[in-house]
Order: sequence, then structure tokens, then C-alpha cells
Amino acid sequence: MHWFDDADAIASALPAIWLVRTNAAPRNLTERSTLRRGMARRIVARQLGCPEEAVAIAHDAAGRPFLDLPQEAGLHLSLATRAGIVAVGLARHPLGVDVEQVDERAAPPLDLLHPDERSALDAVASAERPRSFARLWAAKEAYVKALGSGFRRAPESFAVSLLSEKAFRVADASAPTDAIGVLRTMKNGGHEIMAAAIFVTS
Repeated sequence: MHWFDDADAIASALPAIWLVRTNAAPRNLTERSTLRRGMARRIVARQLGCPEEAVAIAHDAAGRPFLDLPQEAGLHLSLATRAGIVAVGLARHPLGVDVEQVDERAAPPLDLLHPDERSALDAVASAERPRSFARLWAAKEAYVKALGSGFRRAPESFAVSLLSEKAFRVADASAPTDAIGVLRTMKNGGHEIMAAAIFVTS
């Protein structure tokens, strides 16, 4: 797995995720979508060595982004935006990426979690709970994005366990085996703490 902070960085191999800090403050879903697509076009163009004008991003009926042009690239795409950070993931297989802001003040929505996840959070020291929840939720969202379902799939229907600062496992009764994803924690301009996750299907 390759992580980049620079939108102009070129990955020597995939999968890769770009976590790009911007000064943007999108005010609504349309502005967030425009920011994501613009950054993704720039990154894909650099990765493929083509002009940005040759890159087109579309969405399927479920809202999942895909690389419409150039179609011969054979790449899968996933996008996320939070607190001025744009996450762009590229892989040869379906994938999901997400980035979440650690919120020290908000109470985690425990009713949206699997019972095993609630138990795991209860076991974490209260000071560390917001960071653990952000990492957990980023992992859950990355997983359902990789499936292509988004949260039309009930978030409490599968369980994420945080294995370390860099890895998580998904236990899903509808999947034949447990699956592993990758985590990263970062600071956004030295202020907000962000949790990012990527999950790639095999």
C-alpha cells in the first residue's frame, strides 16, 4: 500500500491512496463533489501520463465513482472529503477509501455499531475513544464503499476490529473469510486529527 500527501506524486504500484490537504472549505455536497472530482482528475492524469482533459469521472446508479475515461486504464477509483482533505484511492480491484475527523466533543453513535465494536470502544480509555471511533468509522465506510453498497448496507451488520494503528479486520457473515484493511492517522495542517482507511477487495 502506498500513501501520498502530494497530488502530483506518482505511485510505482497500486493500490495507492492520496490524502491531499487543501485550503478549500466546501459548503455543500455539490462543492464537495466538485472538489473531489477535480483532485481525482489531476491525480489520475499524473498517474496515467495524460492530460487532465482526457480524464472523465462518472458515477454508477448507486453513486459510486468510476473512471469513465480513459476506459482502457482498468483502474478502480474511490473518493472521500473531510475538513479540507481529499482522499483519492486507485487500485486494480474494487476499493473504498474514507477519511474522518477526530471529534473530541461528539458522543459516538453507538446504536450504529456492531455489538463487538461497542464492546471494543468501551474497553478503550475515554481520552482515546474519539480517535478509536474515527478510525473505526473510517474503516467501516471504506469497506461498504469497496462493496459498492455504501451504507445502504446496515453499519451494524458487520464488525470492524482495530488490529493496530495501521490495520483493521472486517468480520462479515455474508463474506467467506475475514478481510484486512489499512489505516493511517494524520494531522490536517497541525490542527485537526484525521483518520483514513482503505479497503481493497481481492
